[in-house]
Amino acid sequence: MAFSRVVVSPQPARADALTVDMVGIGMNFATGSARPNIAQPNIEDTLLFASIEGMEKPDLRVLAILITWFGVHSAWVNADRLTRLVSLTKSRRIRALWSALARWQQKDRRFARLGRLYRGPRLDLMETGTEFQIKRHGEDQRLKGSAIRVAANVLRDRPADVLSPADLARRHHAYRWRVIIGPGYRADMWAALEDDRSLSAAALAKKTYGSFATAWRVHRDFGLLTRPAGASGTARSA
Repeated sequence: MAFSRVVVSPQPARADALTVDMVGIGMNFATGSARPNIAQPNIEDTLLFASIEGMEKPDLRVLAILITWFGVHSAWVNADRLTRLVSLTKSRRIRALWSALARWQQKDRRFARLGRLYRGPRLDLMETGTEFQIKRHGEDQRLKGSAIRVAANVLRDRPADVLSPADLARRHHAYRWRVIIGPGYRADMWAALEDDRSLSAAALAKKTYGSFATAWRVHRDFGLLTRPAGASGTARSA
């Protein structure tokens, strides 16, 4: 049977599950769950689901922390995967938000395709009062001139709302590997194999949304480096 590449995972069924995942990638929300210290959610899945919560609910606290997080951690986001996810959504508001965030981080050319996913008029974040608030407080400088129009006093921006890159790297295995070898599928695969060495190449590819070819090479290389001293033979690839 041919390998079928997985593109997206199901959205968390409950708001508390999403909160746990957001905490797992370094967003400082209060939660009574014991999971956040050990949760290893997929980063791009969590970003997409947080943007849905923030834009469609709308939950301005989630949106504010999401934007702060992206400003701190965008260098270690898998831009290819995030672009694929956003391209699948039909929501104009979600596409507009990510286009705006890509524009904000336009010096990182990896986000160029993400910025082009929305083509349309500027959308107001708030249903009412945007014009008055902008006249009074000006636009949020992070989103000024982008696809999203929001006043400067609406979304708070506090560094304390998110973990630093160093702290997140200590908590989240895949993020740590992205810092080491770059923000791509290979990093997530190395982290997944660290957590579960029994994964086959096919299972590894599906777990991390990568291609089978990349998973096969990572599986081979991981086997070579973790083989007991004195062992011989070729590392298993599947």
